[in-house]
Amino acid sequence: MKILALIGSPRVGGNTDLLVDAALAEAAKQGHTGEKLHLYDYEIKPCVDCRACKKGELVCVQKDDMPKIYKAIDAADALILGTPIYWYGPTAKMKLLIDRLRPYVANRRLEGKKAYLIAPSEEGPSACGPLVDSLKMSYKYLGLVYAGEALVTANEKGEVAKKPGEMEKARRLLNDL
Repeated sequence: MKILALIGSPRVGGNTDLLVDAALAEAAKQGHTGEKLHLYDYEIKPCVDCRACKKGELVCVQKDDMPKIYKAIDAADALILGTPIYWYGPTAKMKLLIDRLRPYVANRRLEGKKAYLIAPSEEGPSACGPLVDSLKMSYKYLGLVYAGEALVTANEKGEVAKKPGEMEKARRLLNDL
């Protein structure tokens, strides 16, 4: 099974990145392959509600790097969205990605794929409720199956590496693949 992790953190090597690495490493032990895309490495324009994705070929017509990301999403069997909590939701870059998933509502290419969430927060899992609720609704709308989450307490860059219990949450995340 191929797993695509979409990282919405601006910090390469930060908590989100480390947690995703732990999840993908465990999945690799089970024979799965993984790929990570750091969203801050891509130009992602905001959705302008032109609705072109609801007609014809059911694709977004904006000119940016999303076709590269769509290609990776299409090739994946399961997705991980990894984002730190910013104001009780995803980072702006992750939100741009989510908004641009709209073509999948019409083309249904995500139907039945498992999707996971990894989200570190300074305040811990209790601060993740709004994000989890939003993503569950979004995943359902897209036809994705919400398969689990690793909600951890971490804020300073890389601090999660010193928290074995929090790292274990990420390692166990993909056990049901």
